[in-house]
Amino acid sequence: MAEALSNRTIDIVKATIPALEKSGTAVTDRMYQLLFRTPEIRDLFNQSHHGETGSQSKALTAAIIAYGRNIDNLGVLASRVERITQKHVGLNILPEHYPYVAEALLGAIKDVLGDAATEEVLNAWGEAYWFLADLLKAREATIYAGLAAAPGGWNGWRDFAVESVTPESEVIRSFILVPADGRGVIRHRPGQYLTFALDVPGAGLLKRNYSISSAPDDRTYRISVKREAGSGAPPGLASNWLHDHAKPGTVLKVAPPAGEFFLDETRAGPVVLLSGGVGLTPMMSMLEAIVRSASGRPTWYIHGAENGRAHAMGGHVQALAAQAGNITLRTYYNVPDPADVQGRDYHDRGFISMDWVAANTPTQEAAYYLCGPRPFLRAMVGGLAGRGVPLANIHYEFFGPADELLAA
Repeated sequence: MAEALSNRTIDIVKATIPALEKSGTAVTDRMYQLLFRTPEIRDLFNQSHHGETGSQSKALTAAIIAYGRNIDNLGVLASRVERITQKHVGLNILPEHYPYVAEALLGAIKDVLGDAATEEVLNAWGEAYWFLADLLKAREATIYAGLAAAPGGWNGWRDFAVESVTPESEVIRSFILVPADGRGVIRHRPGQYLTFALDVPGAGLLKRNYSISSAPDDRTYRISVKREAGSGAPPGLASNWLHDHAKPGTVLKVAPPAGEFFLDETRAGPVVLLSGGVGLTPMMSMLEAIVRSASGRPTWYIHGAENGRAHAMGGHVQALAAQAGNITLRTYYNVPDPADVQGRDYHDRGFISMDWVAANTPTQEAAYYLCGPRPFLRAMVGGLAGRGVPLANIHYEFFGPADELLAA
């Protein structure tokens, strides 16, 4: 168990936050430079989050500042810590990796803050880092043990073969995966993701997360992947390789299901699923799980797509709703094609209407699950909160780098 931080350490860490805020992403930029000098550590990271936009550096800077501000009240960071540990488990981060990050982080603070990074400051941040690292390692050890002990469970990378490939739209394909060893798989929680280590010729080993788009079973997983525009890393190198080269028989290295965003199947109350674009993938897992449970749980699924060419699994969703009888669908096309028929393919033109959501779903009782790009989530989460949905009832997953302290 991590030892409590001294009051002196807490005071010093809090006192350095203004200087870190002023430096912007300079500390984390430098930290990654130092960290990536070690190839085996660099290869732990999802490099799609370390492109020209600097999005991961910004996310990590925000995480460090949040940690420093709340270092004497870490309870407010519980959900963030759980997200970090889930990402680490997906990437197979182990205790022996933590010292590399400590050295890089403290080296970056010293390089950027200069004379202000006194020995006392560096010692305080070192103590703060290892306090959090010990918490993360303990939680990760628990998750690893649970995954290894579960039926069909494993730790680290396991070979899966592509069993089948199905085009779902012009830009999304589904891949059914089965273990190459013929054994079963862990029954994931609806909404979780798999982490892949893809050996792409000319690009090396790429780490990517893809949501599981099927209900839990004992034999297979399904992922539904959007072909991202462009080339290089980022964007699109991994998704384009999967679209162009993954076929029945292709073997992929896969880590166990992970993620803190999943359907609470212990609840019996109403549930509302909201997605934009390829954000539908975890919603498919949740929707299928609700139908298979035969619980009769009142469910709304509201989805936004560009048009029918980009809309994946629309027919599958309609079939699920017809089968269950307790599912209300609402689909929005931003710019429908001439071939798209209102009332058959979609309900409304434009973006998802928050007024419709507020008027047609039980805002005080329902659990809301959202997934999509950041602009979509900003609009939806803000809209729900502004219309009286309790924040505790709003759960969301976004695509892109999270605010992880160790790896992303």
